[in-house]
Amino acid sequence: MKLTILGSGSPEAYVRRASSGYLLEIGEDKILFDCGGGVFDNLVRSGRLPSDITHLFFTHLHTDHMMDYARLVHAAWDEGAPPLKVWGPKPIARQTELLFGKDGVLSPDLIARTELAPSQQVWVARGGELPRPWPAPEVTEIAPGFSYDGGTWQLTSCEVPHAQPAFDCMAFSVEAEGKKFVYSGDAGICPALSELQGDADLLLHWCYRLSSDDVHPAIAQFSPTPADIAKSAQASNVKKLLLSHFRIHMDSEEGHALTKRELAELFRGEASVVEDLQEFTV
Repeated sequence: MKLTILGSGSPEAYVRRASSGYLLEIGEDKILFDCGGGVFDNLVRSGRLPSDITHLFFTHLHTDHMMDYARLVHAAWDEGAPPLKVWGPKPIARQTELLFGKDGVLSPDLIARTELAPSQQVWVARGGELPRPWPAPEVTEIAPGFSYDGGTWQLTSCEVPHAQPAFDCMAFSVEAEGKKFVYSGDAGICPALSELQGDADLLLHWCYRLSSDDVHPAIAQFSPTPADIAKSAQASNVKKLLLSHFRIHMDSEEGHALTKRELAELFRGEASVVEDLQEFTV
């Protein structure tokens, strides 16, 4: 398995980090987890095309995890790719319809591209056939506990505390080639995640605050520090730990020094803070 970091940041506009998005490659399958703002551009910068994505899984539907969804679907469609396969919690089906349906917000663009003669001829010149169908992602709404058999890989999930009851929030585990990859999504430390990440070869965990941050208890409850995450990963026998979802203020020299110190003190395996476009082998 090969992991590429397409977005390691937060909702904050930040040149160093796009919002959340992670690409996992297993054989011919290119599996995208979340698709926040800036992820589309980093996908292209990494040398892949939108049409390369074979599966898209959403952990939850905060905008920093799905803002580039419409762009990905539209661009893959414009390349002539088959409908993108999408899994995510409710209301991803309704959101998709509101984007790409006959009365969706993108309907004026899609009418122009499929019905106007000049656009039709451009499409035909690129190898397309008429009539040109609209984008139609194959959307499956899922809930925590969902599992999926990808043939050469298996995905499982659990619920994690983050933004309930606004919508479901999940973590995902993927096992393939004798290895185990776990992506926490946005998650507070909880028994279900501790079990899911057990014996993981690589755990990718969100980290939204530092131990030195003075935050409201409501934030602290659901936003573990590097120290919290390191302790949890160590207790779960995780082999390698990667932290992501860093905010602007956390990228200071002091913030990184504190994070590295806590990881080294509390986690015995390899651990680091990721950056956009980094690649890792699981």
